[in-house]
Amino acid sequence: MGNADSKLHFRKAVVQLTTKTQPVEASDDVFWDQFWVDSSTTVQDVFALVPAAEIRAVREESPSNLATLCYKAVERLVRGADSGCPSEKERQTVLNCTRLLTRILPYIFEDADWRGFFWSTIPGRAGHLDRDADDEGRPLAESLLLAIADLLFCPDFTIQSHKKSSPDTADDIRAIDSCEYIWEAGVGFAQAPPLNYVHDLNRTELLKLLLTCFSEAMYLPPSAENKVLNPWISFFCSTDNRHALPLFTSLLNVVCAYDPVGYGIPYNHLLFSDYREQLVEQAVQILIVTLEHEAGSAASAALQALDPSTCPSAEEEEQEVHTPGGPDNLFVNYLSRIHREEDLSFVLKGLARLLNNPLIQTYLPRSTKKIQFHQELLILFWKFCDFNKKFLFFVLKSSDVLDMLIPILFYLNDARADQSRLGLMHIGVFILLLLSGERNFGVRLNKPYALRVPMDIPVFTGTHADLLIVIFHKIISSGHQRLQPLFDCLLTIIVNISPYLKSLSMVAANKLLHLLEAFSTPWFLFSSLQNHHLVFFLLEVCNNIIQYQFDGNFNLVYAIIRKRNVFHQLANLPSDTTSIQRALQKKKRTGISRTNSVENESMEGSRPAVPAEPGTLKASLEATPGIDKITEKSQVSQDGTMITVPHLDSPHTSKSSIAAGASDSESERDHEVNRTQSESARSRLSSVSSTAAWSANSDWVSSWKAKLPLQTIMRLLQVLVPQVEKICIDKGLTDESEILKFLQHGTLVGLLPVPHPILIRKYQANAGTAMWFRTYIWGVIYLRYINLPVFFGMCSVNSSVSILFFLLPAVMLTLRSGTTPTSGCLRSRGFRGAAGLSSSHLNCY
Repeated sequence: MGNADSKLHFRKAVVQLTTKTQPVEASDDVFWDQFWVDSSTTVQDVFALVPAAEIRAVREESPSNLATLCYKAVERLVRGADSGCPSEKERQTVLNCTRLLTRILPYIFEDADWRGFFWSTIPGRAGHLDRDADDEGRPLAESLLLAIADLLFCPDFTIQSHKKSSPDTADDIRAIDSCEYIWEAGVGFAQAPPLNYVHDLNRTELLKLLLTCFSEAMYLPPSAENKVLNPWISFFCSTDNRHALPLFTSLLNVVCAYDPVGYGIPYNHLLFSDYREQLVEQAVQILIVTLEHEAGSAASAALQALDPSTCPSAEEEEQEVHTPGGPDNLFVNYLSRIHREEDLSFVLKGLARLLNNPLIQTYLPRSTKKIQFHQELLILFWKFCDFNKKFLFFVLKSSDVLDMLIPILFYLNDARADQSRLGLMHIGVFILLLLSGERNFGVRLNKPYALRVPMDIPVFTGTHADLLIVIFHKIISSGHQRLQPLFDCLLTIIVNISPYLKSLSMVAANKLLHLLEAFSTPWFLFSSLQNHHLVFFLLEVCNNIIQYQFDGNFNLVYAIIRKRNVFHQLANLPSDTTSIQRALQKKKRTGISRTNSVENESMEGSRPAVPAEPGTLKASLEATPGIDKITEKSQVSQDGTMITVPHLDSPHTSKSSIAAGASDSESERDHEVNRTQSESARSRLSSVSSTAAWSANSDWVSSWKAKLPLQTIMRLLQVLVPQVEKICIDKGLTDESEILKFLQHGTLVGLLPVPHPILIRKYQANAGTAMWFRTYIWGVIYLRYINLPVFFGMCSVNSSVSILFFLLPAVMLTLRSGTTPTSGCLRSRGFRGAAGLSSSHLNCY
């Protein structure tokens, strides 16, 4: 009964606020205390009792009252942080203010006229929020962020006090060393504090408000500059936040120490509530959002929030980039400095344990808890590898990298047919591209694949490299059509690992030759300006294996001999206009057969990839840059060191002869990609030309046909085909095992051309991928809050088409649905009308 009265009083306060036409004085504590002191409401109650329409009405009709409400709520948080919340009433007040601000902030961000509100000082009120005399004029946003940081290390509220506290003997929150109160043992902290579910719930509430503060980026117009910093993140991760180090460590340790299975008791997740999971999910989201390495300072970011015209010049940015002392973002700084092997091992094992959780197989159905935030974990792993090279080398120095590879391949295979999970496909491919740039990754792939994760792929006996190739073939041959821009990345990964693959299985060898056969058909080669690049990649794979790993790859050699007509047809590809037109007229829509596979039997327990359900929204992320834009070429020297191969500036520049024609093809590929920036021109397997302004002609075909690296393969066929045919005739062989045995003991020493240097394409960070990741991160987080709509309102509007715009800096992520949601659709700027979408209408991730 008391809880019902509390809700009623809270609702009455909201109604009073929305109906008042005159400003309410900030000194009227009796009125304002109704929102947080006299009520005990849950976060669900706040979202239900404070409708979106009423928040917007107050914003438009009584802006001073909304400003005062925000100010008073922040003031109460600051007061609670200063006092240390010694009483239960004060803690409940802090939670009520936290939930109310979480509800209101998105409606501040969605209005362009209000975005600078939190970054301006309120005349006559600055002194009430400032804790020190030298902090006079501190913006409201900074006071809010510092209060949240203090409250995250508040004894008996979010951390365990080291002494028994009472209102008279409470710890001074300003005097405690928060490094002694890190939430979990792990990196830089050996003591494991006792679990306290109340503390976990309070931390989760505060982190949710913090994430809402950071979400201002979601509401910026698409024309905003990519270089504009998020002032909330810049300040929170700066030296102004004295809790930056312990908070970063706490978030990281909470994530990496979490074990959703626990003691392994079946169905334990159905019997007991796991409050730690909510905290872990919030922690990993805060980490991936804050780990942005951008030049600039918190002060300049705040200025940009108030006046976008104050963006720094290119010269100033260049100076800031080279400023000594590391990144201004302390979270990035701390992450990049983790170096102890025990810390690196803790992070790697923690991420691997969580990513492998959905792959756990048990005899009892659904008896094990399965986490849902694997996309956030993949992003966190990516940022670790990108920002901390010691971590990357640690991952690759042992077979532990395979514990990360298997779940990534599992997610890629599972999501390949679902157009709503394009982002998951991209992050998985980007991680593998980054790893493949290192020699150790290719070497580790030679470990036999013994673990049998149920995937709808052919049964095979081989290595992890075979698994990777088989799944990549599955993605290309039966994935969604919108994955076609990733074909370059997939084949680049195979090229990078190919010089180190000691023994491919027959299944993987056949898959490679099947791809080459499909990509080398004339109609496909002539259909797009860049389709022939895929053939160059696959020929380079064959050349690398033949030149450097011939002895153990008799299966691939046998597959090449069986498919020798493919190479002869490539060598004799017609380039006259008549033949080109004839090939284009005979275009086959089944460029890569989805059923023409030698092995049709899938692993036991596997399920085929399921396309998105009808009506599911389709995610259109920022277009990914071309492979030449996200990689740099490195040549492996004789002593094993990497030598960067410079990009040529002009098509007329003399070309290096390092790869018997392969490097020529690389140079030619670079210049053609530079001439074609359109994403539509990158579409593969299209039955019509992807661009009306371009059509295949004789000169164009001749320009790249002469550079096909066929010399090594043709020499192999010239030597081995007569020998194999002679053995078959002399011994009357009809079984391929005898032929494989002959090839296994054969040699081509002294018969092949001089081995070309190994050419590795390493991932190179650039503005395009940085923007893509920012878009993807906020898209994932946004869709995680369907049940609790933090970032949008609760209104319903009739519409015939549901379109949701993620407005991010310099990019617009669009989700479309062909059906009409029954609960209403979008209207508004930003996310305003998205609240009417239920989880069934927005099932993208």
